[in-house]
Amino acid sequence: MRIALSKFGPMLVSRPAGRDALLIASAYLTPVSETESIEIDFTGVHVLTPSWADEFVTGLRKKYGDRLVLLPSDNVSVKLTLATIGQSPKTGPDAV
Repeated sequence: MRIALSKFGPMLVSRPAGRDALLIASAYLTPVSETESIEIDFTGVHVLTPSWADEFVTGLRKKYGDRLVLLPSDNVSVKLTLATIGQSPKTGPDAV
């Protein structure tokens, strides 16, 4: 299953908005099988702040662990934010 973060807007900037996005996404992730990966797609996101990402990405990571895949992004805001919260996108030959 792929989650396009751009559906939450191009500027993902506040902790409360990240929490709300996590709740919304979680409602749609309920029927995910035990082996299906969850891919986070950053295409179309212009600004991603550590507070928003901490709520959303870390929240999903706690629930799904290694099944959560962060797709690579060329966006500097996304790269720095993921580094700040201790997450990294999938890289290498298996990256989408």
